[in-house]
Amino acid sequence: MTRRSPVSASSGAIRRSAAFEQRIRDAFGDFVADAGFPCLAARAMLRAGAAHLHVYGAIGSSVVSDALAADLGQFARHASFSGARLTAFVAIFTGRPPASEQAFERRLWTQLQLLHERDDPAAGWDPAVSADPGDPRFSFSFAGTAFFVVGLHPVSSRLARRFRRPALVFNPHAQFERLRREGRFEGLRSRIRARDLALQGSVNPALSDFGERSEAAQYSGRDTTMGPWRCPFHRRQP
Repeated sequence: MTRRSPVSASSGAIRRSAAFEQRIRDAFGDFVADAGFPCLAARAMLRAGAAHLHVYGAIGSSVVSDALAADLGQFARHASFSGARLTAFVAIFTGRPPASEQAFERRLWTQLQLLHERDDPAAGWDPAVSADPGDPRFSFSFAGTAFFVVGLHPVSSRLARRFRRPALVFNPHAQFERLRREGRFEGLRSRIRARDLALQGSVNPALSDFGERSEAAQYSGRDTTMGPWRCPFHRRQP
């Protein structure tokens, strides 16, 4: 399910593009496989080949949004979220990285807004979550599927999110609910937070559990607790 960027018709250009994208995917694999990386779920997904990695151009651009919407829609419609194996959709962007955490946060929400504007209205918002980013039960939804989005970029203050390129990880919300029903979520969350504490010396103060505070404040990884924060996302009117 790996997507190739548009290239010229020459076979040499195709080979170079494929090699370039493979280097990016390999770099992401090395990042997650590092012994200190906190997210055990992500490590398990990479080992099992269950993470769907796609490479695009600049985050938040119109052309990229068209391709990302098509790929994420296919993932939402065809991937299985009910089995024992966890999965996620990873979009890695090759454009110029942001200069600050605030700049990345703006690009992240620009990208999610552009995705939403390309969503099929007939799919609707996932009924398991809220479409209001101020609601404690908010999750981003695309193709009728709710996702918890994790932003990565090279200037993140959180070491666990400091990947060399901007990236968005779309984690299906249904998987977290399944883990809760099975009694496995709390233990996994505790182990991940303990590893994050060991890596960083602190747990991200923006973290909260679903239903306590809107998860929108967590997507960029920036500490949004230091002052008033308002999510810039707006749902398209039905």
